[in-house]
Amino acid sequence: MSQPTPDQLELRGLSQAEARARLQAEGANELPASRRRNLFGIALGVVREPMFLLLLAAGSIYLLLGDVGDALMLLGFVCAVMAITIYQEYKTERVLEALRDLTSPRALVVRDGIERRIAGREVARGDLLVLAEGDRVPADAVLVSCNDFAADESLLTGESVAVRKVAATDPMADAAVAAPGGDDLPFIYSGTLVVQGRGMARVLATGPRSKIGNIGKSLQGLAVEATPLQNEIGGLVRKLAIIGVLLSLLLMVVYSVARGDWLHGLLSGITLAMSILPEEYPVVLAVFMAMGAWRISRHQVLTRRVPTVEALGSATVLCVDKTGTLTQNRMEVQQLVAGNAAFAVSAALAPLPEAFHELVEFAILASETAPFDPMEKAILALGTRHLADTEHLHLDWMLAHEYSLSPYLLAHSHVWRARGRDEHVVATKGAPEAVADLCHFDAAQLASLDEQVNALAAQGMRVLGVAKAGYRGKEWPGIQHDFEFEFLGLIGLADPVRPTVAAALDECHAAGIRVVMITGDYPATASAVAGQIGLEADSGSIISGAELNRMDDAELRERIRHSNIFARMAPEQKLRLVSALKANGEVVAMTGDGVNDAPALKAAHIGIAMGARGTDVAREASALVLLDDDFASIVRAVRLGRGIFDNLRKAMAYIFAVHIPIVGLSLMPLLVGWPPVFAPVHIVFLEMIINPACSIAFEAEPAESGVMRRPPRNPQEPLFGQRTLLLSMLQGVLVLLAALAVLGYALQHDASETQARALAFSALVIGNLGLILVNRSWQHTILGTLGSRNPALWWVAGGAFAFLLLALTVPFLRAVFHFGVITPQQFALSVAAGLGSVLWFELYKLVRR
Repeated sequence: MSQPTPDQLELRGLSQAEARARLQAEGANELPASRRRNLFGIALGVVREPMFLLLLAAGSIYLLLGDVGDALMLLGFVCAVMAITIYQEYKTERVLEALRDLTSPRALVVRDGIERRIAGREVARGDLLVLAEGDRVPADAVLVSCNDFAADESLLTGESVAVRKVAATDPMADAAVAAPGGDDLPFIYSGTLVVQGRGMARVLATGPRSKIGNIGKSLQGLAVEATPLQNEIGGLVRKLAIIGVLLSLLLMVVYSVARGDWLHGLLSGITLAMSILPEEYPVVLAVFMAMGAWRISRHQVLTRRVPTVEALGSATVLCVDKTGTLTQNRMEVQQLVAGNAAFAVSAALAPLPEAFHELVEFAILASETAPFDPMEKAILALGTRHLADTEHLHLDWMLAHEYSLSPYLLAHSHVWRARGRDEHVVATKGAPEAVADLCHFDAAQLASLDEQVNALAAQGMRVLGVAKAGYRGKEWPGIQHDFEFEFLGLIGLADPVRPTVAAALDECHAAGIRVVMITGDYPATASAVAGQIGLEADSGSIISGAELNRMDDAELRERIRHSNIFARMAPEQKLRLVSALKANGEVVAMTGDGVNDAPALKAAHIGIAMGARGTDVAREASALVLLDDDFASIVRAVRLGRGIFDNLRKAMAYIFAVHIPIVGLSLMPLLVGWPPVFAPVHIVFLEMIINPACSIAFEAEPAESGVMRRPPRNPQEPLFGQRTLLLSMLQGVLVLLAALAVLGYALQHDASETQARALAFSALVIGNLGLILVNRSWQHTILGTLGSRNPALWWVAGGAFAFLLLALTVPFLRAVFHFGVITPQQFALSVAAGLGSVLWFELYKLVRR
């Protein structure tokens, strides 16, 4: 059976039956993606976290032991935290699904000789696509026919300038799809955008077999890493749990042997275990991360993986993709050159000098009347802004003929029937050397033109030449060279830098965050953009993709310490750069919106995808999504991340400090022969203070001043550094000594066991509240933090103090807590001891400052 001709293919395309058969055999035209999680799947993932399993086990043990109040409190708190986490992740998944739906393209295909509009996922290999300006290409294909066809392939190449396309000489041949990038190829690629012309193309590859799908598949080999803090907290919880079990067993045995009372020995061991059990650590970590993600989302940053919130504040390197991240991914006229005169176009609406009016006029005439090409859009916008009230805009002229761009002459001409003239007007624009050829430049003119073009190119601009001609003939010339063109000048266009980037980079530098630009663009363009935004680079330190290929991993790790700009990078090279930075001990954040960024986004500690312009693959790979695509939002997120980590460290330090007197008062009286201070009800009361304090009050604390004027936390530095650990231990020991002193004083002065318990417990609660207040800030005193708004803290502190007074004065509660009646003078002694045990930290702050 003979193959159908291209003409027959153009008429018929695939049949519906053929398309269905191929879709069934090869699968839908969809990208590789993570499995979408429903509500049950999200909940199951949260419940299976080891930290939550530890909490559930602890609550269940309390329940089996009959300590219903403590068990219900613990399990209820776990359920609340789980609800917050599940809601946050469920909301995140729903937003991402909405973004996927918005970016899912539809396709116009010819089947059975009829044009049909179908979902992009239903496109099959062999389908005939009908494409026009503005269409998103649904699959890799070869052009059967086209007219003035150009595509934006920046998602795959990182280059924002559109590339020309030509029809294949043999569209029925099953040739391998060439790599994207470069002009005059017949291949078009899934996910790219048609910016000019019309065409018909035969589909060669769909879904995971396309170029965009190949990059998506490479993500599946990369595992998502647990953050260093998760590992550290997990290890701390395990160590404290082991210590708690051993001490509880030891106390139970010692108490039972010494006093011959195994029942009370068991109760004492259980009480000690309850006091040591580190349930607050995983709860606090989960609450801080979930609430942190919620706070960051209010600044247009969506958190896909909640644990990355803590890593955000410790980022040391921020790798940014130029196109669409530092720049706006659109073209803008920046420079006009007419003769020896030049004019820098600004957004300040400065009037356009008369000498440049004709240049802009004919650049518009050489463009489409309703352009989709970014450069033609920019030229039309410039003319509309500056020539609206002049005679240089010709909305009433009729297009009579046009000459298309060709591989042999990179210039495009429009012939206009001008009202009120007896000749046609010809306008052309294109590559400067092509327009110069049409104008028959001599050697001296070409040398002068080269100098002007190179000067603009060195500033990162795309340069177009513009010329005009008149024509009185009746038959159109076969080639553009037959017109008598007059050169008018040059237009320099560039992808403008986002206005917020320079200030955001300054803040990054002040915060000690190194910014690295990784782009698929040319070194000259990358250098020009770096100069505009203030990104520092040593002379000759720009590394190209070709240069990187010649380096081994060791050399790359050394060179990357001193280079901030990497140009002409392929996707796998971006991944290699991120890996080299990680090998150097950096905490890497990577931003990007294109498919070419996706592997590096997933490999980085913190992948940040653009939400508006980003692709499905980029969002699937990222930990954070910028909903407004504003680079400055990253800096706000870093600021919040640092504040969240600071507050987390304060909360963890408080937990460590407050458990020392609790454990000491559970253990010491029994070892020295004093009556026990604690029963399970006392531990429950203390937990009702500790849990809200560390998980709500500290989480809501505003960030310290100067949080963005200090270097990032050393990635190797633990949450509990030596200084933090010693200070927390000293805080806890002094509160313990104060409570023991009150207990010993009461017993020595003939106070009853219940009175001594009430006094010691009161001193401990007041010391606990003091620890909350002094740990609000490690820079400012309590008086200095009174101006910081934190209603949650005062509710916690006020509620705890009020409940303590009720427990001391209401007979029913006194009986529940086994307290005796104490006088106001005795209570004042406990208050003084509790506050005195923490005030030394205020003096420490003043001395250290």
